[in-house]
Amino acid sequence: MKKFLMAALGGTVAGVIATTQIAGPLVAQESARTSNVYEQLDLFGDIFERIRAQYVEDVEPAELIEAAIDGMLTSLDPHSSYLSPDDAAQMRVQTRGEFGGLGIEVTQEEGFVKVVSPIDGTPAEEAGIESGDFVTHVDGESLLGLTLDDAVDLMRGPVGSEIIITVVREGEDEPFDVSIIRDTIKLTAVRARTEGSTVVLRVTTFNDQTTPNLEATLAEQIEEAGGMDKINGIVLDLRNNPGGLLTQAIKVSDSFLEKGEIVSTRGRNPEDGERFNATPGDLAEGKPVVVLINGGSASASEIVAGALQDHRRAIVVGTKSFGKGSVQTVMPLRGDGAMRLTTARYYTPSGRSIQALGVSPDIVVEQPRRKPASEDEEETNARSTRSEADLRGSLNNDSLSEDEIRQIEEDRAKAEAAAELREQDYQLAYAIDILKGLSALGPNK
Repeated sequence: MKKFLMAALGGTVAGVIATTQIAGPLVAQESARTSNVYEQLDLFGDIFERIRAQYVEDVEPAELIEAAIDGMLTSLDPHSSYLSPDDAAQMRVQTRGEFGGLGIEVTQEEGFVKVVSPIDGTPAEEAGIESGDFVTHVDGESLLGLTLDDAVDLMRGPVGSEIIITVVREGEDEPFDVSIIRDTIKLTAVRARTEGSTVVLRVTTFNDQTTPNLEATLAEQIEEAGGMDKINGIVLDLRNNPGGLLTQAIKVSDSFLEKGEIVSTRGRNPEDGERFNATPGDLAEGKPVVVLINGGSASASEIVAGALQDHRRAIVVGTKSFGKGSVQTVMPLRGDGAMRLTTARYYTPSGRSIQALGVSPDIVVEQPRRKPASEDEEETNARSTRSEADLRGSLNNDSLSEDEIRQIEEDRAKAEAAAELREQDYQLAYAIDILKGLSALGPNK
């Protein structure tokens, strides 16, 4: 025992000596680093004064400083930026669910503005803007070389005014112009409807309204259907949802999970990391869930999809998500401005970061581009829908009761509605088919 204690003590002492021996060089290095920082700040001051004194035109000192701050932040990553007092006020309004603009979530890639996703029911969505589009010009003015905030400023304007944006789209040979009328963007966080026996929850954003909207609309659909027993499952549609508040992503995930981790965040310092866990209670009461995602599903959408996927609570269908796995903290600054700074990465319950990789669906389903049918195809489709019952003088079916015939007609109407949905939204129809198949198998035993 004495030998063990001595060995331990010896190791401790040796450690102290070693630390003492290298303390001098470490202090010197830190001192040199601090000195270098002050030299760089002096250089900044020199440049600032020369611009003020010698630039060809008068410049506002405050604008120069704001530009320098913004440049410092935007050099870090695409999501860190300086928010002027006006921008900070607008961001606070946006998280409450109403703001003016085109209705697109954008990022910057290779100097151009890239559309993360158009927002449902907005001028941009109605004009045909798609996730993955690149905006190269606004009213003929090139966006190349502008910061993201400056590019967004060009797209802002009075409600009712027209803007023409030039779009580059994969699969299109040439850039093309799109005319959009600016409008007030009112975000309806959650829209719900029932397709057959499936409740479809379309979540368009994660703002203060999202979880209350989801709970209320789901309850309405269940009541209209005649109770949860009449529902075969839920489709959570997160396609083209650019994200939003982390707190809302956690609450939406928790709505379908009984327990376990939802997401964790890890910053530079290990002690700053956080874990968020589910609480008991499942709004779907154990019914199967399918989550729909695509390349426009980002940030908070990916947290929800990743959490439900890792817990095997949902089947994820669609195409790979956007891959924004970082957390931005908005910090108020003096003068009513703010700083949006990337402070952490987030990780799904299995410990995977989706930064730049995205969430991969369990079942990859592409959304085919709709092509207008030719006259010949329409005529062929019309002929194929005719049956014996359409012929003049055809015999009646005498082997079925009226109730049985009515049931057959109802089933046929459902099948035709499903076929029509498949033409309109193939990915959603696929998700609903999965839930039908799971329902047909019956509950797990």
